[in-house]
Amino acid sequence: MEYILNIQGLDKSFTLHNLGKKIRAVSGISIQVRAGEFVGITGKSGSGKSTVLKCMYRTYLPDRGEILYDSKKFGLIDLAAATEREMIYLRKHEIGYVSQFLNAMPRTTARELVKQAIEEMGTDEASAAIQTEEILAHFELDRELWDSYPATFSGGEKLRLNIARAMVKRPRLLLLDEPTASLDQASKMKVKELIQQLMNEGTTMIGIFHDLEFMQDLCDREYSIHEGSFLASVN
Repeated sequence: MEYILNIQGLDKSFTLHNLGKKIRAVSGISIQVRAGEFVGITGKSGSGKSTVLKCMYRTYLPDRGEILYDSKKFGLIDLAAATEREMIYLRKHEIGYVSQFLNAMPRTTARELVKQAIEEMGTDEASAAIQTEEILAHFELDRELWDSYPATFSGGEKLRLNIARAMVKRPRLLLLDEPTASLDQASKMKVKELIQQLMNEGTTMIGIFHDLEFMQDLCDREYSIHEGSFLASVN
């Protein structure tokens, strides 16, 4: 297959039951991504950028359209029609998602969260332990926090942990939903360094960033989305 991801005619709406209204989030979105590319998506807040990514990850179920993904395990699979079992496997082993927010099991330490993510990829416990320490050190998460619960972390610390947990798995496809929004410049450069490393290793990425300067020299192509109804290549 020429493309690792081929989206055609993607539509998604939300119903506001208390108001009896239906809100169109995105309509007629089509995009094709080759293996190893970094594709950037830009647009104003509320334009539908995150909705597109969440449909790819199947956090949202699209109303219409195809999201054809060239899976290592399943071959060509439509993520819009995949079973929950198939999506669970793909999220564990092939497709990563990083957002501004950390969703973690309660009473699980930072070290345990990252180590579990690595072990899901089939890495043995000893190697997973080493890789866990390397990634936590890379993102300069205070060593005293490694065996603490993320609920006690600051927003920036939670975000760095969230990025570390997703990137350490080295997924085939990585979706980045404004992951650097609340990071300082030094932390952003740590993220950029790891993105570039993953790109060199062949990871395909689709990213949304408010910091266009950060994204500019990473992207192979950039798309602009306007009011959810049009997605056009701008380079």
